[in-house]
Amino acid sequence: MTRIPTHTVEDAPAASRPLLEKIVQATPMGRPANLHAQMAHSPAVLTAYSSLRAVLAEHTSFELKVGAALTLAAAAGAGNGYMIRIASRLAQMNGWSAEQADALAAGATTGEIRIDVLAGLIRQAAANSGKVSDAAWSAAQQAGWSGEQLTDAFAYLGATVFTAYFLNYAQTDLDI
Repeated sequence: MTRIPTHTVEDAPAASRPLLEKIVQATPMGRPANLHAQMAHSPAVLTAYSSLRAVLAEHTSFELKVGAALTLAAAAGAGNGYMIRIASRLAQMNGWSAEQADALAAGATTGEIRIDVLAGLIRQAAANSGKVSDAAWSAAQQAGWSGEQLTDAFAYLGATVFTAYFLNYAQTDLDI
């Protein structure tokens, strides 16, 4: 049972309505997902979520395919089924096959070793409160990821963990 009310654009708090409306316009469902509809109960939460996503879209150094892999790896590390499902769908929309998305979620190889190494680092960070082993960090560096990229990858971790934790906190019903 969910803990937080699920809103429509019409009954959401006034400060959440413009953001929720923008989200609805970008979704094929024609309505907010339960995730967004519950976040709308707090304009601060919906604004924080929307801001994290907007910053990733505007400022990341990664192409969409890599970003989707990082989001899925972080979702798997955080262990929230709803977030894993969203991230898997996102990965497939951005160039990963269903089999590769499953591999990213499971921590298996996708055939793109360089991305697998970075995804593994992010999965480990999500599962361990941001902590990663020196070996995982070194492997990512040896795979050719720069310090800037390793730092940038944290933004995907942060946005995904924020979302996954909210889903756990709110006990959001799966609707995707």
